[in-house]
Amino acid sequence: MSLGVSKETVTMALDTLRANKLRSGLTILGIVIGVLTVIVISSVVNGLNGRVQEIVESLGSNSMFVFRFPVFSGRPTTEMLTRKQLKYEDAMAIGELPHVIAVSPTLQYANLNSPNGFSPTAIKGGGHSVQNTGLQGMSPGELGIKDSIAAGRFINDDDMERAANVTVLGYDTADELFGVQDSVGKEVTVGGMLFTVIGVLEPEKSLFGGKNSNDNRANFPITTFHKLHPEVLDYWITLRYDDAKNRQLVTDEITELLRRRRKVPNEAPDNFAIFGLDSLTRLWNNISGGLFMLLFGLSSVSLMVGGVGVMNIMLVSVTERTREIGIRKAVGATRSTIMAQFTLEAVTLCAVGGVIGVLVGGVIGAGLRLVLPSIVSVGWVLTGFGSACAIGLVFGIYPAWKAASLDPIDALRYE
Repeated sequence: MSLGVSKETVTMALDTLRANKLRSGLTILGIVIGVLTVIVISSVVNGLNGRVQEIVESLGSNSMFVFRFPVFSGRPTTEMLTRKQLKYEDAMAIGELPHVIAVSPTLQYANLNSPNGFSPTAIKGGGHSVQNTGLQGMSPGELGIKDSIAAGRFINDDDMERAANVTVLGYDTADELFGVQDSVGKEVTVGGMLFTVIGVLEPEKSLFGGKNSNDNRANFPITTFHKLHPEVLDYWITLRYDDAKNRQLVTDEITELLRRRRKVPNEAPDNFAIFGLDSLTRLWNNISGGLFMLLFGLSSVSLMVGGVGVMNIMLVSVTERTREIGIRKAVGATRSTIMAQFTLEAVTLCAVGGVIGVLVGGVIGAGLRLVLPSIVSVGWVLTGFGSACAIGLVFGIYPAWKAASLDPIDALRYE
């Protein structure tokens, strides 16, 4: 054995723990909870990180957004909210820039008085009704940027010119009304108006698993959307450019174009925001950083509580076995041997707790895949187990030192 720990010392330590199974089990409960917390929360964070990366990759590295204020940087100020809105013509002008290959101006009806912020309007069709469906006005350019079709077709220029009463449904909306494949050609009622379904969108990935709320929507040509909600004029512009390396060039071109169109004075700051997917990534990194601190805090408290419990039970064990320690010293056991035995007992207790925590945490982490994206990380498994062993070493040193420091004569007299 390394570190001067003999096989007999190890055997004696394990026999002592087996002789007090209930006490040992209760002692390591805090260690189990601490390691379990590390595994579960790290699995969820890893899974969500992977899902965010998938969503970002699905949108493409050469996508960009333009709005009158940044939406991924916290609550907008009063000045931002009072900025004049972007226009459809602004989007069309952006589409004429040399490196822009697709642009899509979008309008969305959101009822801020509604509990979830969505439109309270129900969409009806096929004898069914779907509540809280998001209503959006789109241009044909959206198909070249983000959305893809599962059935039928997307909005085209002719639909825009005629302000045709047609709609492209989100995947969940179509499925609940007619079934995805049977939706095309059917009619739905929205806001008292009749629309023909011309297409169904592919389902979008959800960050937290399950259904994506964006799959419950109805998309109309912008000109048609104006007939439903003429008061909504706040355009969100999404665009795609030719090469990711041209991002700064495209940003500068859009900035110069919009400042000129919006008549922003030279000395004044921009009254619009241009941002890319890195803004979404930064926002998520801030959120995941908070989750990591929660992970660290919860696991640290549980491990510390477990460590205090281990120290307490080891001190009780030293007191109970004072005479045994005296006998062992009398027959030649060295101070280092006694200290190694009690330290090993504490480390073994915590290691067993670590193993149980890893197993239970791994099972829970894997089970969470049914409701959340979750990836059990080998690195965090080793970190949790290593932390448990380290807690046993740190909190077991003092009881072991106390046992090794007992005077053999006084120990033999102890009753």
